[in-house]
Amino acid sequence: MSPARPKLDGVFPPVTTPFAADGDVDAKALAANIRKYNAAGLAGYVVVGSTGESVYLSEGEKLKVWEAARGAADSGKVLIAGTGCESTAETIELTRRAAALGYQAALVRTPAYFKSQMTEAALERHYRAVADASPIPVLVYSVPQFTGLGVSAALVVRLSTHPNIAGLKESSGDVRLIGEIARQAPPEFTVLVGSASAFYPALSEGARGAVLAVACALPEMCVELYEAWRRGDHARAQALQQRLLEPAAAVTTRFGIAGLKHAMELRGYAGGPPRPPLLPLDAAARAEITRIFRALESSE
Repeated sequence: MSPARPKLDGVFPPVTTPFAADGDVDAKALAANIRKYNAAGLAGYVVVGSTGESVYLSEGEKLKVWEAARGAADSGKVLIAGTGCESTAETIELTRRAAALGYQAALVRTPAYFKSQMTEAALERHYRAVADASPIPVLVYSVPQFTGLGVSAALVVRLSTHPNIAGLKESSGDVRLIGEIARQAPPEFTVLVGSASAFYPALSEGARGAVLAVACALPEMCVELYEAWRRGDHARAQALQQRLLEPAAAVTTRFGIAGLKHAMELRGYAGGPPRPPLLPLDAAARAEITRIFRALESSE
């Protein structure tokens, strides 16, 4: 019997990982962020995803972050652990560790180091093996802007029939692909959009929620857009989509995780520096992000 699937509709921030002055994970700051997020109407949290700088965390640090987030999250929040690694065996082991800590689903990115050999056959075998061994439902995670490797609709639709593969996080912003998958996959398979610029269009094409970096800094606005779409207020949802475009671009494609962490500080969350080799922001970048977010606040 496959484990029960959590409800994956709604907005999930891929929470950032704060670091202390000595470079260690700051679990207290992370917990403080989660407790503040609890009141924002979010469906839950993705912990140790790309935005959490997962590729720079040791296994012990990942466990520390998962424990801190789980301890601070309200009981009604869905907890999704980023467990994807390059090898199938390591992904399975890490997924089991997350499940033992109380996480309800695992977000598994496409392995991509040996990119030319990551054929559809290789990816399908990887995901089926992880899902077969996982104590919790698995989400396929396609993030070609980082991995250089996307997934086809045909592959995802085949994987969607596995009883323990619960959904997809699609971060390329390809609304056509999201719609194609949503129409062909079983109704219980949840498609989540991972690009804020495509949030409203993806919902209109069949996505049931989103995992958005900008939701780490603007959770209420992202939730408001989702709720407006859900109640059929498309004019309000479209207006919010337009307002999100500039801040979302600032904290992703323009200035990255360092930019997102600065935006979080402007909004009262613990941000701090990214982990090397990522560079901290220079003064001009900090000023630009401050301008964007202050302008957003003045228009509220």
